Amino acid sequence: METLHTVLGPLSFGQGGWGDDLLKGALLTLQLALCSMIVGLLLGLLLAGAKLSSSHLLRWPASAYTLFIRGVPEFLILLIVFFGSDRLLNWAATSLGLEAGYEVPKFLAAVIGLSIIFAAYACEIFRGAYLAVPTGQIEAGAAIGLTARQVFFRIRFPQLWRFAIPGLGNLWMVVLKDTSLAAVIALNELLRVAKLGGETETNPLLFFTAAGVIYLLMTSISDVGRASLEARARRGVAGA
Repeated sequence: METLHTVLGPLSFGQGGWGDDLLKGALLTLQLALCSMIVGLLLGLLLAGAKLSSSHLLRWPASAYTLFIRGVPEFLILLIVFFGSDRLLNWAATSLGLEAGYEVPKFLAAVIGLSIIFAAYACEIFRGAYLAVPTGQIEAGAAIGLTARQVFFRIRFPQLWRFAIPGLGNLWMVVLKDTSLAAVIALNELLRVAKLGGETETNPLLFFTAAGVIYLLMTSISDVGRASLEARARRGVAGA
């Protein structure tokens, strides 16, 4: 028991322990992932609408955006956003005759970077879900006199979410783990706290293992939630 206490001591709560810091890091990780998901979903919907548009002026930029984001390392995108947002903000301030020296908050920069990444993949999920709705149902809605707006909100949109939930659930898992990339900009999310704790206590294996367990717990709970949402969305569907 004495040996076990010696090994797990640094992970204890209260003064001298890192348990509180790890939980705070996990909470920040969840907040970062949730904010990135909300912004990314909204941007992804707009991009999907643009890619489905008949206008080249909308479709081509949206296609170029998704091609660029999916072809560039996510780590690099986060660095570009972090350093580029500072320069853009100071350039705007200088243009308005204000003093430079502003810094974009690290959390905001991380949300923007992850949202940009999330949106590119969410766009393809929404686009595929939109096209997955049977055309016969759309034609039937128009045949009984529904307007295009009514067809969209009563027939296509509810089913779009049903088709999109599995892909979005998997994408949430990816974003939840990708929050660890924010450690590079010194944001105290879970992985950075584990790194700092491991270096301070000269026991990195213990802290990284603890972080891995917390990540596993969060993703496991998320997977249960995804399965529940998917089952709820498929209620009343034949063969579900």
